[in-house]
Amino acid sequence: MMKRLCVLLLALLLLVPAALAEDAAPDAYNWYEIFVYSYQDSDGDGIGDFRGVMQRLDYIADMGYTGIWFMPIMPSPSYHKYDVTDFKAVDPQYGTMDDFRQLVEACHARGIRVIIDLPLNHTSTRHPWFLGAVESIQKRKYDSPYIDYYCFTETPEGNKYVKLNGTSWYYEEQFSGGGMPDLNLGSEAVLAEIRDIVTFWLTDVGVDGFRLDAVTSYHAANVAENVATLDGIKAMCEEAKPGSYLVGEAWVGQNTLAEYWQSTVDSFFLFPSAQAEGFIVKSLLGRSPDARKYAAGVESALALLPEGRVLAPFLCNHDTGRSIGLLQARTLPERAKFAQGLLGMLPGNVFTYYGDEIGMVGAGDDPNKRLAMYWNDGDMTAQPPGVTRLEYAYPCVDEQLADPASLLNYCKAVNQVRLDEPLIARGENSFLYTDQSVVLMKREKDGECCYIAMNFAKAAEKTVDIPAAGLEIVSDLVALEGHATLSENGGVTTVTLPPYGIAVLK
Repeated sequence: MMKRLCVLLLALLLLVPAALAEDAAPDAYNWYEIFVYSYQDSDGDGIGDFRGVMQRLDYIADMGYTGIWFMPIMPSPSYHKYDVTDFKAVDPQYGTMDDFRQLVEACHARGIRVIIDLPLNHTSTRHPWFLGAVESIQKRKYDSPYIDYYCFTETPEGNKYVKLNGTSWYYEEQFSGGGMPDLNLGSEAVLAEIRDIVTFWLTDVGVDGFRLDAVTSYHAANVAENVATLDGIKAMCEEAKPGSYLVGEAWVGQNTLAEYWQSTVDSFFLFPSAQAEGFIVKSLLGRSPDARKYAAGVESALALLPEGRVLAPFLCNHDTGRSIGLLQARTLPERAKFAQGLLGMLPGNVFTYYGDEIGMVGAGDDPNKRLAMYWNDGDMTAQPPGVTRLEYAYPCVDEQLADPASLLNYCKAVNQVRLDEPLIARGENSFLYTDQSVVLMKREKDGECCYIAMNFAKAAEKTVDIPAAGLEIVSDLVALEGHATLSENGGVTTVTLPPYGIAVLK
């Protein structure tokens, strides 16, 4: 009870308004997730680093990505770095803090916002806080302030506890076997540490926000307490840097996600759009693609979205199988393209996992999902430790850049239309027509509107009528062959879409 009261008190003291101001909404529509370890090596040690990412910023900007989410960059004994040993430093494998500051400045100079992964649910067992607490317990002094930083108990309930050697004590570890003891996020001292951490990164280093890892585990799946803690973190960030962007990892279904939307966090990753069971993949696979599944998924997601908040749809990330495998598209680039188009036509901030723009493959063990970025055969990092399957189904970046019909150039076109037409990302959505093969959406904001027409049929042209005259095609995304065409009669515009065709009209 005391733990919950501390969290609720913090939320009440710091809570920002639930309806965020319009001008505080993030202005980056196209986000790019980077695993620094596997992205670009600058010093020849085989491990990606900050200076390597700097070498690729022109590529990232040219692709139309206006935000970067960096997987954890803090010191850690693991290659993935989700078990942090120092929340206010960077791992020397990736470079120095000055290197990272320069990287943030270089991103900002190109109009790219930066968020970093912030795993607050736990630390490494090698974190000084945990080491201090363990030493005090093992010596039976119990005088370390760090004991309260973690969830120690002599009466564990359930299987999420680990025995502390040489004692009768246990510590909570939601991610068992990972050497990641859970922090006590109900502790006022821990919350003060978090305030210091987010203030450091936002004001001293200059990042623009955070991806909040594992928010559903903050208080062992107690949604109300998790939401209260999220409110407190959001308030801390707004106090340090107004307009900072938070996106939470709540790996849950639509109904539970609705409960997390009661917090003031800007976005939550739209897991219902992602993976094999997500509405994008389900609308494309099977004997007959069904556009109605896509439309229903979009409607369900938007129905839960509070005013002033932003969807964060994606197809895959570092924890899931790569989208090429999910889509069964190793030899079907048109399906991979169309799926990227469907993702890009969603409202909100779209997230793309590095390498998805070139059709990288990966599934099974986590390292397989985090392979080296395929720039070309002579310029790649070493593979992360533990890789059990190495596969690249599509050509490298250099080859795809030179091919106008490549998946890369299709993704670039999708990003560009989102930048050219902000209504796609920020407009209010309505469905004008849906059947098994066709979806017609309208996006409106401040008296402007655009239309998005999509043909899910992979072997036939489809037509759809738009109740408006004088329209022009501002983007024609071609996954196979052919182009969208228009005809007009009596104030109605008919658009004819090629197979897997997407047209944006104004």
